[in-house]
Amino acid sequence: MLLAASLAGAASMGLPAVAAPFAYITNQGSHDVSVVDLASRRVIATLKVDKSPAGVVAASATARAYVGHPEAGTVSVIDMRSQRVLGRLAAGTAGGGPMGLDVTPDGRRVLAADWSRNRLLVLDPEAIDRPDAAPLRSIPTGRYPAGVLAHPDARRVFVAERDDDTVAVLDLDRGEVIARWPTGAHPFALMLDAARERLFVLNVYSDDLSVFDLKTSQPLARVAVGKAPYGAALTRDGRLIYVTNQRADSVSVIDAETLAPLRTLDGFAYPEGIAAHGDQVHVVNWMDDNLVVLDASSGRVLSTVPTGSNSRGFGRFIGQLPD
Repeated sequence: MLLAASLAGAASMGLPAVAAPFAYITNQGSHDVSVVDLASRRVIATLKVDKSPAGVVAASATARAYVGHPEAGTVSVIDMRSQRVLGRLAAGTAGGGPMGLDVTPDGRRVLAADWSRNRLLVLDPEAIDRPDAAPLRSIPTGRYPAGVLAHPDARRVFVAERDDDTVAVLDLDRGEVIARWPTGAHPFALMLDAARERLFVLNVYSDDLSVFDLKTSQPLARVAVGKAPYGAALTRDGRLIYVTNQRADSVSVIDAETLAPLRTLDGFAYPEGIAAHGDQVHVVNWMDDNLVVLDASSGRVLSTVPTGSNSRGFGRFIGQLPD
């Protein structure tokens, strides 16, 4: 079983977790996860995990965070209360490579886009350290599935099929793809605006976002951003969308209602993961090895938190402990 390498600021690993929320930043270069207490804006734990962690999802409903390892074919499971690594889930057989991750709203199914085997794996979160455990489901997808997003209805799942320039709509109950929507070039990440029932697809080669109306299942718009958009976050008030432009070292800010570009924030270093919480937006920088905290309204930098080497944070990396 994997164990935490260090827990900064605590006398022992047995102490209760400090105040939530937490950010779980995957560090692909140092093969660990930085746990950031967003209240104090400091790293409270550095957790050793399997090789080259990339995708992550923090499941607040069950107080667990899941970290994908495309090269190792595993998913690490972190207890958000103790900040310990509980163990790993096997991402199927025959060299599975979990990239994007999500969890169904009830927390009972972990969804992993298997980058190397062109499928969506539905994993049992309780099958920890059982390498022979079969996935609950294995659903074929298009080529190089990357981002995955579970709809709040707990039935539909969206998967970005990178090398097919499509997003697949899957029915979890039926275990099959029920629709495919054309996108821009090389779709990678996904973001949901649940209130407006819009799905955003980030196209890393065409440098834009494909926007779909989920009420009609029709394309709504294409929104130009910077070079190689990698992640997107909707602010708590629903007014703004922040997009990391990986190869432009910038972040685009978009009006969520009109989809009009508002401004571009510079000064980042290969920004990848991004997430909003409260009145802040959190940007993960691969080259600077840090987490930059922005004021959500103005985009002003509030603080910078050092993390591990080659930080990615691909996915919903912020979690809040349940009451």
